[in-house]
Amino acid sequence: MSTFDKYMTDELNLLLMFPRSSLMQGLKIHRDAGETQISAAQRLYSKGMITQPDGGYLTDLGIDVAEHAYKIHGALLSKLN
Repeated sequence: MSTFDKYMTDELNLLLMFPRSSLMQGLKIHRDAGETQISAAQRLYSKGMITQPDGGYLTDLGIDVAEHAYKIHGALLSKLN
């Protein structure tokens, strides 16, 4: 069975922090951020999803993955009737 591990969850949460309204806006993870966010940013950079190890902009791959993350997040927030 496949599950999201802690690292994947941290990465998804970081992707959700990127501005959705404009691809011209990025994200900067400062040195005083939590280790969780700093490590997640470095992993996303290594995977080619963001342009800088401390944030930057989403790459094409990052945009695709972030869109899926937004959809998953929204679906999980939905209330059942």
